[in-house]
Amino acid sequence: MTNAPDLGQRRKINWLNINTVLSAAILIGAEVFGAAYAGGWAVAMLLGLGDVGVLSLRVVFFALGLAVMISFIRQASRVEPFTSRQ
Repeated sequence: MTNAPDLGQRRKINWLNINTVLSAAILIGAEVFGAAYAGGWAVAMLLGLGDVGVLSLRVVFFALGLAVMISFIRQASRVEPFTSRQ
């Protein structure tokens, strides 16, 4: 008898872990994207970039926030796996 996994083994969705990660992602996402929105305005006003600068910095900060959220969900799915073997 070996400890090698059976290739035909079915995997079951772990809804509790998905719910935990999704709830944390919603909370963290609200903070990250809120900070991106406000930060774009604040930095553009500090540098005197005008309306186009505000929009540009918001887009840049939003993209950075999206990268943060993708990284968070990838790391969280390693700690709280979305599937488990039956």
